[in-house]
Amino acid sequence: MSSQSAAKLRSRYVEQVASELEENRRRQEELAQKMVLLKEQETLLADILNLAERYEGFADASRLPEQTHDELAVAKAKRHSGTGATAQRSTPSTAAPTKTKAKSGAKGKAQQPLLGDLLMELLTRHDEPRLAKELRDELREKHPSRNPTPQVVRNTLESLVAKGRIQRHKQQRSVMYTLVKSATAR
Repeated sequence: MSSQSAAKLRSRYVEQVASELEENRRRQEELAQKMVLLKEQETLLADILNLAERYEGFADASRLPEQTHDELAVAKAKRHSGTGATAQRSTPSTAAPTKTKAKSGAKGKAQQPLLGDLLMELLTRHDEPRLAKELRDELREKHPSRNPTPQVVRNTLESLVAKGRIQRHKQQRSVMYTLVKSATAR
């Protein structure tokens, strides 16, 4: 093998190794970003479990704190925006109780009825099944200070279904909800 062909072979190997190193660095960055997202999701799920355990012994388990729904919506929005999510959720288990006290004292949110209770009240006014969108629109009309996201309304309705307080009906591709008649006796 001549020195010229050896030099060409060496330059090809150098280019190939440089290309593979660059690809490796790019892949490491992608994986690091995925790890950050997974850690945020883990923190959020740990918060949800913590709240569920804290309120498990209550007689009426549907009376969960309202800020939980708001915090979930905020966390989801931050997760989708991708900016500053880790900095603000670095210590979730200690930050959540502080936020609760601040919200109830400063803004008076503790006196507002819970979203689940409002949705149950709206469902009592209708005999026919209602779409989550219809319930959200009606809620926003009757309570203009409340503006939950469509996902928060659906999650709350599904939570009420899981507790047996309302029923889910599927009609073609639509999901509708009605009040369970025995729930009014509770």
